[in-house]
Order: sequence, then structure tokens, then C-alpha cells
Amino acid sequence: MTELELHPYLPRLSEVALKEFTEWCVVEQATEAGFELIVDESRLVNLAPAYYIEELVDQFVKATRESIAGGMAILAAGKQADTHGLNGIAIVVDFISLYVKYLVPKGEKNMLPIDEKLAQAAQEQFDKLSEIANKYGVDLKADI
Repeated sequence: MTELELHPYLPRLSEVALKEFTEWCVVEQATEAGFELIVDESRLVNLAPAYYIEELVDQFVKATRESIAGGMAILAAGKQADTHGLNGIAIVVDFISLYVKYLVPKGEKNMLPIDEKLAQAAQEQFDKLSEIANKYGVDLKADI
């Protein structure tokens, strides 16, 4: 399985689709790995999708960055996201997808070797992004 990069596809999706993907990354994928977030829903009420994404990402990062694994993952994700040249909310979604992908192998529920878990996490993210894109009428297989 090769590394699947999401950043070329993110600008093609609406903020609503990016919000749904971000929620999945933070709430479902990270939780399955053992990084549970108790979301402060009161801070998310009535936010536009871009602000919702920023607030959810902020809550997740604050809850997970204190560990060594979190600190290393945040550095790697930030450095990689900076090289992708995205703008707007897409860069935030790129960062959080990378951050969660790098955190997942360190999760207490991971029983696979790190390289296998990274590949699995990347595939899961691509599959979920494709599913959400299709729901909103975007074909990720079309030329970028």
C-alpha cells in the first residue's frame, strides 16, 4: 500500500464536506486508536463550518499535544502541511488529518507495526474522504 496524500483533493471539497471529514478524523479515527476527545459542544454551536473546524481542531490538539507522541506528531504534521501550499480551511484540514494519522500508530489500541498502521490510517482517511466527496457530488478520481 502506498502513501495516500489527501492535500490535492481538499480544495475541491466544500467547507461542509471538510467539516464532516474533520469530525470523522478527530472523533472516530482518533478515538479508535485510543485518543478520545470529550468535545465541548457549547463552543461549536452555531459556528460556520470553517470556524467549527478550527474550534474542533483546537480542542483536539490541546487535548493530545502534551504527550511526547503528540508533540512529535504535531511537529511532523505541521511541517508536512506547510509544504503542501494550501490556503484557507483546507490547510487546517490537511494538518489535522496528518496529525491524526501520525498519532494513530502511537495509540494504546494499536496492535500493528507502526508502518502498517500508518498505511492503514492513510487508506482509511482516503476512503472516508472519497465517501464524503461522493456524498457531496465530487469525484476524487477525476483529474486534479
